[in-house]
Amino acid sequence: MLNMLSTLAEYERELIVERVNAGIAAARGAGTVFGRPPNNPVVTAEKLKIAASARAEGKTAQQAAELVGWSRATLYRAMQTTGQTRP
Repeated sequence: MLNMLSTLAEYERELIVERVNAGIAAARGAGTVFGRPPNNPVVTAEKLKIAASARAEGKTAQQAAELVGWSRATLYRAMQTTGQTRP
């Protein structure tokens, strides 16, 4: 009896996986884009300018990052990507 129940549960799980994959394929076919939206380089450059001016005024990197809505790590990552050494 236990084998029968486990076989039915396994079959139901396979059906769920098939339905989920079919739903994802249908959504992609309808134009849905999954994942994080791409970064806009113009917006990133503007935020880096704002952070650089805040740093020039004597604010810490943490304060400059919070000013533009980023974490300090995101600020440093954006600087590294653009080749800047200090905001």
